[in-house]
Amino acid sequence: MPQSFNSVIIQYVFGTKHREPWLTKDVCARLYPFVGSVLKERDCKLLTIGGMPDHMHSLVSMHADWAPAPLMRELKAVTSKWFHNTFGKAAFAWQRGYGAFSVSISNVKRVTRYIETQEEHHLKKSYREELVEFLKGHGISYDERDLDD
Repeated sequence: MPQSFNSVIIQYVFGTKHREPWLTKDVCARLYPFVGSVLKERDCKLLTIGGMPDHMHSLVSMHADWAPAPLMRELKAVTSKWFHNTFGKAAFAWQRGYGAFSVSISNVKRVTRYIETQEEHHLKKSYREELVEFLKGHGISYDERDLDD
């Protein structure tokens, strides 16, 4: 086959360092489009994005040249630098880790709705509870100590 075909969709979940509430509505109104442009420059597509003041979810259609970990490192580095330059907040940082969860094409609408209704969702569940639910749902083993930083 002379051409490669790829359909890899990842839901990334990651938080601010120490769960600091940096991601206000005003910040996100500028951050989210910037995330989309960063991904587009890397031939990936942001399908949807949302979150809470202490964490962010993004649903990304990956380009075949990218793997989840390198793309996340790049995204966190570029957005962190942008945040410092745009808002002058030297204390801002993303948490060290992240979650990357595969999403089948048949579940994109459901996951999109989930990401777009984060405020409603977090009236009932904390970020930590949400993360544990994702880890268990995807069969990922974890150490409780690794969930906080």
